[in-house]
Amino acid sequence: MYVGVVTIFPEIIKDYFAFGIMGRATREGLVDLNIFDVRDYAFDLHKTVDDRPYGGGPGMVLMYEPLSSAVKAARRKAPADTKVGLVTPQGEKFEQKTAIDKSRLDGIILVCGRYEGFDERFIEEFVDFEWSIGDYIVSGGELPALTCLDAIIRNLPAVVNNAQSILDESFLDGTLDYPQYTRPELVDSRKVPSVLLSGNHSAVNSFRKAASFRKTYKRRPDLLVGKTFSEDERKLLVKCFSDEDDQRKR
Repeated sequence: MYVGVVTIFPEIIKDYFAFGIMGRATREGLVDLNIFDVRDYAFDLHKTVDDRPYGGGPGMVLMYEPLSSAVKAARRKAPADTKVGLVTPQGEKFEQKTAIDKSRLDGIILVCGRYEGFDERFIEEFVDFEWSIGDYIVSGGELPALTCLDAIIRNLPAVVNNAQSILDESFLDGTLDYPQYTRPELVDSRKVPSVLLSGNHSAVNSFRKAASFRKTYKRRPDLLVGKTFSEDERKLLVKCFSDEDDQRKR
């Protein structure tokens, strides 16, 4: 997969892709990472990439010309029809289904913002989509872009060694993940649930499904709205609700 990143801080992107799953994906050629430093496409001696906004106001705005030149360079190396995106608070919510869908693409280009944003003419001319990772503000687009790229790349074939771990990921079935435990069995008087030590795979699966439902019901009940449940899942969910009511009454 071709990945193009346009940024004024290329070191942030390079460092992230040097480690872990992203590093291995890059080293093994599963990801063709291309980083474009916007300052390399500035026209003046000082490598200026931002200027004051017309109409006044605080902060600086990233300029059209260096951005457009960087994106054109990214497009020249990319597969045909590769889309260009931004990660901004104004974008469409980025979700797991987005990551899975975009992992099927041959290439993607993300532009990282800074300061007060972009000259709107650049967005109108070059940007095909905008994503948001949440309703909050961070200092720049590098971390949001890396978040999206990580979520996309880990869904590429052969990137994650254990394919089952991808299939079991939280959110794929519309619920939060179940709690996990490891050695030792007893820590500060807290024990691992006995069912996980039983070797009974059916009982373990039921325990995990119930724990997942309980956590989702407590923390993200909105995820359960509109979800289609099997008959066994409906019974389990009703039991979870009943258990929660019993605990509140105590």
